[in-house]
Amino acid sequence: MKYPNFNEEKKLWNHGLSYVIGLDEAGRGPLAGPVVAAAVCLDYLKLKNLKIFENWKLEIENLGVRDSKKLSSKKRELLYETLTSDKFLRWGIGVVWEDIIDKVNILEATKLAMKIAVDDIFKKYGNEAEFLIIDGNFILPDMNISQKSIISADSKVFSCSASGIIAKVSRDNIMKEMHLTYPDYGFDKHKGYGTKAHIDALKNLGPCKIHRKTFYPVSSIYKSQVI
Repeated sequence: MKYPNFNEEKKLWNHGLSYVIGLDEAGRGPLAGPVVAAAVCLDYLKLKNLKIFENWKLEIENLGVRDSKKLSSKKRELLYETLTSDKFLRWGIGVVWEDIIDKVNILEATKLAMKIAVDDIFKKYGNEAEFLIIDGNFILPDMNISQKSIISADSKVFSCSASGIIAKVSRDNIMKEMHLTYPDYGFDKHKGYGTKAHIDALKNLGPCKIHRKTFYPVSSIYKSQVI
């Protein structure tokens, strides 16, 4: 079976659910910066015509949408531009910064980012969502929407793969902007992940404001210095 595919979305459409949202995140592992989630909803009311859907599906499959971690940065950026301008896709973004991550932990911050991404879709396109497909092994609390979590959904379910690409590129762009404020850390290159260059900068300079103070080795280096 070819992945990612539309099987999960189609099963839900066949049960009468038109607004199915796929969710994924980027940035759970870095030592600095936000966790970013994206939500993608295929516009079933426009795609329910079989001929329209099959033609669109063929175009999308030819683009090479897949797990964002398996794509080059250049390919991700090209897909981001295509996906976010596609007339058959609705999408939203949720960003949760390091201060909240340090306060509630990265898993809870990820859930919050996903909820914000769903709310962003509501704000852009109207308050319509009937089902959430989440990449992971958790569901989102305090939401009156049916949900299903799937491990590695970002490599299996199209809407989650698309969400992963949008989340990753959005986060990378944020970290490139952060490089302008904190140029000595190399955020434009490693995007906050714990590379040797990043660790060396941490040891020499100490953490800056956007470092996650509860993450090792930031926690061991942190000495109340905030740039």
